[in-house]
Amino acid sequence: MSQFVINIIFVGLSFALYFGIAIWARAGSTSDFYVAGGGVHPVLNGMATGADWMSAASFISMAGLLAAGGYGASSYLMGWTGGYVLLAMLLAPYLRKFGKFTVPDFIGDRFYSKTAAMVAVACLIIASTTYVIGQMTGAGVAFSRFLEVDNNTGLIIAAFVVFFYAVLGGMKGITYTQVAQYVVLIIAYTIPAVFISLELTGNPIPGFGMFSTHTESGLPLLTKLDQVVTDLGFASYTADVPNKLNMVLFTLSLMIGTAGLPHVIIRFFTVPKVADARWSAGWALVFIALLYFTAPAVGSMARLNLLDTIYPQGVNEPAIEYDQRPDWMRTWEQTGLIKYNDLNGDGRIQMYNDSGLGAAELALTNAETEGGDVGAATTAVDAARVLHDLEAEGRFADAGWAGNELDVNNDILVLANPEIAQLPPWVVGLIAAGGLAAALSTAAGLLLAISSAISHDLIKGHFNPNITDKGELMAARISMGVAILIATWLGMNPPGFAAQVVALAFGIAGASLFPALMMGIFSKRINNVGAIAGMLTGLFTTLVYIFMYKGWFFIAGTANLPDTAEYWILGVSPLSFGAIGALLNFAVAFAVSYGTKAPPREIQELVESVRYPRGAGGAIDH
Repeated sequence: MSQFVINIIFVGLSFALYFGIAIWARAGSTSDFYVAGGGVHPVLNGMATGADWMSAASFISMAGLLAAGGYGASSYLMGWTGGYVLLAMLLAPYLRKFGKFTVPDFIGDRFYSKTAAMVAVACLIIASTTYVIGQMTGAGVAFSRFLEVDNNTGLIIAAFVVFFYAVLGGMKGITYTQVAQYVVLIIAYTIPAVFISLELTGNPIPGFGMFSTHTESGLPLLTKLDQVVTDLGFASYTADVPNKLNMVLFTLSLMIGTAGLPHVIIRFFTVPKVADARWSAGWALVFIALLYFTAPAVGSMARLNLLDTIYPQGVNEPAIEYDQRPDWMRTWEQTGLIKYNDLNGDGRIQMYNDSGLGAAELALTNAETEGGDVGAATTAVDAARVLHDLEAEGRFADAGWAGNELDVNNDILVLANPEIAQLPPWVVGLIAAGGLAAALSTAAGLLLAISSAISHDLIKGHFNPNITDKGELMAARISMGVAILIATWLGMNPPGFAAQVVALAFGIAGASLFPALMMGIFSKRINNVGAIAGMLTGLFTTLVYIFMYKGWFFIAGTANLPDTAEYWILGVSPLSFGAIGALLNFAVAFAVSYGTKAPPREIQELVESVRYPRGAGGAIDH
């Protein structure tokens, strides 16, 4: 049986399961659509939260980031995990006690202001829309590889699947679908990792295998990996980071950004009681930990396997011939996510740290063939060649290497890992289904958050308060359908700045929504004026700082300053600014609130009651 047929079977069976659940759990009311009727069991909600949390970024990209960046990339692991802990401990039970459908619902009522709710809606839609682009794009990449279709076709298939079970079932359908998706994705992630850990170290637990002995060399696995990457001119895999300030700020930005992203917050509105919110948070942490404990091992082992594939006799011996490359590399080349450029014409694949020479050579070729500044490109090549010739005391230049010849997209490492390690075909099919489950589960949660903000907070809350339950449900489904179309179009026409967009999504949520939620729960003195001023301050300072270095609205050539460390204000990277924006939000909110009239007594009593998580009823429609 061919690999394509096996992929079709695994993916087809998983989709049939999702469709069946969507039909069984079809939403019949706004309560079903927004909060699954408020009756989800804590264990099931924990599992669904795990699937909602572990997006394509966690399943597909995080291990790739760890593979490429080593210890320096552990900010993603710590930030995303820490953000969940903040959410579970400081927000979830109190928001559940409040008993509303959405985050803007809470902010609007707590700060007794429609304007505050509108600012929250704007932040929610912007953050969720930018985040969902990555999920749809990830689904398109997985489809294009495993179903052997082009990327756009993959996106359309993904959009159809999400549309069917999310629009039909709402939160009720999404919840039970995400339970199934969690089971699929965690099995798909851990089984290949167990195989690879056994193969490399003999230890069946990947998290322990990473710290075990590499069977072939007799060295600790991380020592062996450090040896290989440094021999190829890369930084040590376990090396410390030079700028700890940015690492701390970036970790904090990811933590508060994830705690402020609404698609996970609304999951805690689906359980019957406040105690259930706490229990489901605990269960979710267990389910999330299964993948996050495994991810560093997957990243480190994938990096070692990839380099062993390129240098089967060791890095001091000739690299593999291009014509002898393995089948998995040939297959991934068809997607454009692996590119080979034989710079020195020897027919072999040199993959190493070339100080940017290969990229400069390619830019010069493009300038000569497609038009461009040939002089500037030539100067860049000459500068890169000088640095290249100094690498490894001239060893690379002496060997006749003319630059790095293999460009591997980090996002493919998890999906390609079973093939790289030569695991059975059914494992490849399993990870195809898992990657799609991860992307689709989070996309559905984000789209539900967007549609809830539009139908419940905008239409019912402001434009048409007398809309019927049936009319609101129809508006929610229509708005979700429109959101899916927009997300699909953006996925087909990606703006080309995925990392910046993700940082922007987390930065907006962390700098605007998270402080408002925290102050709304834990401070009786913060009033409507202070909350609005704080959210706007956090939102605009974060946007302006990122746009100054990345270009206004990410339009090429519009940046005010070069995006390099010497130009960053106080050494703060634009990707780390969310934490600063949040601090400004807190400071402005407190300053304005204490300079103006205190909130009404009934609001202060409401805040006091929310902090005692007893006696909450079901989520109510106001």
